[in-house]
Amino acid sequence: MSSTQKHNSTAIYSTAEIREIERLAAALPSPPLLMEKAGLAAAEVARDELLTHGRTRVLVLAGPGNNGGDAFAVARHLRSWRYEVTLVFTGQRATLSDDAKQMLDAWLASGGEILLDIPENTAWDALIDGLFGIGLDPRSGRDLTDQYLALIDTVNSMKLPVLALDVPSGLGSDTGKVRGAAIKAAMTVTFIGLKAGLLTHQGPDYSGEIFLRELDLDVPSLHEPSSWTIDQAYVQKIMPLPRPADSHKGMFGSIGIIGGSAGMIGAVLLAGTAALKLGAGRIYLGLIVGNALGVDTAQPELMLRPINELFKLDNLNCLIAGPGLGTGPDACFWLSCALESELPLVLDADALNLLASHSRIANLLQDRKASSILTPHPAEAARLLSSDISMVQGDRMSAAADLAERFNCCVVLKGAGSICAMPGGKRYINTSGNPGLSSAGTGDILSGMTGAFLTQGLSPENSLLLSVYLHGAAADILQTLHGGPVGMTASQIPDAARNLLNQWIYNF
Repeated sequence: MSSTQKHNSTAIYSTAEIREIERLAAALPSPPLLMEKAGLAAAEVARDELLTHGRTRVLVLAGPGNNGGDAFAVARHLRSWRYEVTLVFTGQRATLSDDAKQMLDAWLASGGEILLDIPENTAWDALIDGLFGIGLDPRSGRDLTDQYLALIDTVNSMKLPVLALDVPSGLGSDTGKVRGAAIKAAMTVTFIGLKAGLLTHQGPDYSGEIFLRELDLDVPSLHEPSSWTIDQAYVQKIMPLPRPADSHKGMFGSIGIIGGSAGMIGAVLLAGTAALKLGAGRIYLGLIVGNALGVDTAQPELMLRPINELFKLDNLNCLIAGPGLGTGPDACFWLSCALESELPLVLDADALNLLASHSRIANLLQDRKASSILTPHPAEAARLLSSDISMVQGDRMSAAADLAERFNCCVVLKGAGSICAMPGGKRYINTSGNPGLSSAGTGDILSGMTGAFLTQGLSPENSLLLSVYLHGAAADILQTLHGGPVGMTASQIPDAARNLLNQWIYNF
């Protein structure tokens, strides 16, 4: 069984892996002409998705590499279907690959013409971006010149609906990082496999709707994937089972949450509420602040304890450390106690900052035998990696994998297209969520949700993948209800997540 079948989600490939797949496809007994297949597939997407509502005039930009060859093929097919096609070629025929030269010659043989610049005083209904595709991957050493920066600025100023071929030009295919400027596409047709850059960092703002075309290749048989998307079809296969009629709270585990320093009790209450509403049986909050609350009147089911009493309990199934933890001596001590326990552990917020600043605490994590889950945002990840935010964001896939390897933990690097990385190298990019999650307390909610699934018996990997996707999906529901992401609050997420989870489990 291939990994794609096993994971039942869409595989993601790096630029280097795509190049290797292309090489292996070329070595097949009857090698396919992938450029022709890509051109036809993209032309069909353009016809069916872009050139609707009477749009007939198309501007096609063909760049100096193989992406330009794809664009020649797209232009030829659209012209054969009676669309009015204007083609601008920014490269030189002599430097094209043999396949791209073949596509250029076929375009000219069909009666097509080549322009060197976008003509003035001409109107189009849509644009096809075939300038670079994956050719601007950082490892290629290529970067945008002033000529292309100006061209991309011109394209974006035209306000036309754009179909990008493979990857919007100027966007890093592996990283989602804009290389000075990038074409903002309404849709992207990507070939052979999904690219991480379309799904994470700045990629979602530039890629639009994504269409994957595998070009009739059995891609997993050519190259086994190690990265996948997280989507609803996948998480529905890893959810908790329906509850039996004779259920009782002891069947669904007990969580201890460590945090709640002075002025930050709200964080631990948010995490506890999320754990409660996502199905944990009992939730104990170990509060560091001296004059701890006796009860949360808004959520009286939560059991509040002084922190020292939490570690006397013998019925806990997992721990969460970090929400409102603080970074003082008490926080260091109790975090160390959590790391020395044999319970599965979720680490968030100040727990991550303490890991980054105290080598002794980091060593405790690295030496743990029980499972651990880290949930950093980019700034926290940068501290843990002794790096900076720009380096982390510049290659989020690598940063998440480095954290998982360094600490032998499951990791989610939060942000647009949150990346989950596992010990052993597997990585996943989340496909749910929106900017409404950029508000205080949403990370506390995520840690509580993750703990809830851990204590209900899901594996650390599945607990993380389910909570990350469900967290984002709940935010998507709220965005629809409120007409946008502005003003979404963390405390709204648990109810929305609970409703979705029940729908998925019980088909309500």
